[in-house]
Amino acid sequence: MLRYVLRRLFSGLVLAVLVTLITFLLLVPSFDDVVGSRIGLSATPEAIAALKADMGLDRPVMVQYLDWLSGAVRGDLGASFFSGEPVSRTVGQHLGVTLSIVVVTLLLTVAVSITLGVLAASRGGAVDKITQAASLTGHLVPNLLIAIGLVYLLAIKAKLLPATGFTPMSEDPVAWARTITIPVVALLVGSVAGLTAQVRGTMIGELRKDYVRTLRTRGISHRSVVLRHALRNAAGPALTVLSFEFIALLGGALIIEKVFAIPGFGSFAFDASLQGDVPVIMGITLFAVLLVVTVNLAVDLANGWLNPKARIF
Repeated sequence: MLRYVLRRLFSGLVLAVLVTLITFLLLVPSFDDVVGSRIGLSATPEAIAALKADMGLDRPVMVQYLDWLSGAVRGDLGASFFSGEPVSRTVGQHLGVTLSIVVVTLLLTVAVSITLGVLAASRGGAVDKITQAASLTGHLVPNLLIAIGLVYLLAIKAKLLPATGFTPMSEDPVAWARTITIPVVALLVGSVAGLTAQVRGTMIGELRKDYVRTLRTRGISHRSVVLRHALRNAAGPALTVLSFEFIALLGGALIIEKVFAIPGFGSFAFDASLQGDVPVIMGITLFAVLLVVTVNLAVDLANGWLNPKARIF
């Protein structure tokens, strides 16, 4: 198992190097624009060349990338071209805001999806039809439309929740819960729709297998067959979908954070991309890749723990 984890971590690091290298190469054509935007429209070519040299952007491209990579290995991602603040600290702060929303959404997704998926698969009938209709509706309605509708109903009309803004949990847990409620619900609908459909389909397949019929002939209760045996075997595909949902939530958070003026990872990445802030974009890319690699590794380990037959280490 240790060898498998080390191999996955090594492949994750190789992936991070490749992704950050490609990102850096794509940013190279924008270097002149970045320098120009720092000086202003009245900048002379000499002033632009001088600032470009001062920022180290006139060096060979691979030298610049290797210099950045060397710093990243030592935990130094440089400083923002515009604010001058350390990238690692600011990216970590914004990522913490986003994770506080995404993790809550993910936990609620697991709880709601497993409940609905298991009920739909084990009971069938009207419960199954209602679950399928709700799941299909969740797929079709965009997160942004849900967010706008919730703001209108809960913030503007009912005045129950704030329409925008974010309060850190460390400052006021109640205010934090109020500020993330609408964003979490907006993200939750699509996420639950995807995972519920997966759990329902996999559970129906498991409940039709021979081992389930054997367990029932031995007098094992329906509850035990569903929750202790079928659900455990169905957890593998559901975990895989859950890892995809996590990545989708990070992407969806970009739009939601802009709508609700939340200073999260997605909003921060969007602003950095508009400015062409190279160190910040590189830091965001590295954090995002490492986060996805970590989540996928955790899913593989959890899948192997739940279902020994699925172990690949």
